[in-house]
Amino acid sequence: MAIDAEEPDRRDFLTLAAGAWVAVGGAVTLWPFIQQMNPDAGAQALASIEVDITPVKEGQAITVLWRGKPVFIRHRTPDEISSAKAVKLDELRDEFARNDALPADAKATDENRTKSGHENWIIMVGICTHLGCIPKGQALGDAHGDYNGWFCPCHGSHYDTAGRIRKGPAPRNLEVPVYDFVSDTKLKIG
Repeated sequence: MAIDAEEPDRRDFLTLAAGAWVAVGGAVTLWPFIQQMNPDAGAQALASIEVDITPVKEGQAITVLWRGKPVFIRHRTPDEISSAKAVKLDELRDEFARNDALPADAKATDENRTKSGHENWIIMVGICTHLGCIPKGQALGDAHGDYNGWFCPCHGSHYDTAGRIRKGPAPRNLEVPVYDFVSDTKLKIG
């Protein structure tokens, strides 16, 4: 039993070559439209910032702007650190750390909300998780709430010295962004 196989001819080659040209031409035509959806240089420059924390003394706090959001940076005192570490997890309203550098199910211990070796620094996005207000507690004269951390005057949420929700309508702890210490005096957020 013989099977007759037709040999490819010039027409088959031209059909294949024309299809390849159409595919390449389509990709070249679409590339500018796809490329324009990428963030511009200005947006990429805001993806991370470096902050000099030298002037921030123990017990003081500063606020910086990152990706259009306020970020709270507080140099905590030994008393603030010990009170944050003394809190038992079953006393917390939100059991998760909300630390972008850790798994989503990491517990809200003080250790999971700070960096090892730099426990005296707490870095958080300063937006209340209830309705997006900015909590008070950064300035020395501000109300710090019932737990000596932050107080949201909009609806009465109280956060402790590790930024964990303790009282009020806020459902979650303040978010901890990805950050790293470039040196002992410089911090990179993002």
